[in-house]
Amino acid sequence: MNTDRYRVAPDSKIDLTAWDPDDKHLFDGDKQAGEAALPALSKRLEALQELLYAEGKHKVLIVLQGMDTAGKDGTIRHVFEGVNPQGVRVASFKAPTPLELAHDYLWRIHQQTPARGQIVIFNRSHYEDVLVVRVHNLVPPEVWKRRYEQINAFERQLAEEGTTILKFFLHISKDEQKQRLQERLDEPEKRWKFSTGDLAERKLWGDYQTAYTAVLEKTSTGHAPWYIVPANRKWYRNLVISHVIIEALEGLNMRYPAPEAGLDQIVIE
Repeated sequence: MNTDRYRVAPDSKIDLTAWDPDDKHLFDGDKQAGEAALPALSKRLEALQELLYAEGKHKVLIVLQGMDTAGKDGTIRHVFEGVNPQGVRVASFKAPTPLELAHDYLWRIHQQTPARGQIVIFNRSHYEDVLVVRVHNLVPPEVWKRRYEQINAFERQLAEEGTTILKFFLHISKDEQKQRLQERLDEPEKRWKFSTGDLAERKLWGDYQTAYTAVLEKTSTGHAPWYIVPANRKWYRNLVISHVIIEALEGLNMRYPAPEAGLDQIVIE
């Protein structure tokens, strides 16, 4: 699966209306076939993650962003099923605490970045500080406008220190969001996910699309690329993201550490 079609080239001009959230161009099969293909990818990802942890040289940061109901939690649950939790961690970023607000906006982010041998998944991220704050006018435009370059510099530092960065925008349609919100209302086991605040955010759909367009245009770089992942079909979203991560891990050319000398002569009594 050549996922380059979803990778945003640096300095690209983006029109999100031209990106089909129902696209499944890279897979010929249907939902059943797509779901059947995922376990083999999960097994490969599990093996690569174990190797990453054992070698202890590389760091991997995965950023998940998207509109409400885009599937960030579902992506984590399905793509990373079976990986060793000892080497994988999820960091979720909600509204900043008073302590976090007393520092610069990247302070809380840097504390959660991966150590050697780790994969860290950001469920939302530092990009909220050029998305939510822009849409809701929480800071003046001159503040959030300079953050794009600050974020690029931050991610450049992480990359230069050995972090592989992969960023995924889970692209759904407004109609798909409506359906998923309705499901949360209709299904008792999903109602806990529903907030009336989701409806207020939905009314700002156009503003968020504009804000995301700016993020994708200004912060997709060679060392920290964005992928616009068609996410109306959850099974296809999972396949695309799995392939991107596996390809990136395979590109690290990892090796298991050499064992101690003389192990062949050991007899365990």
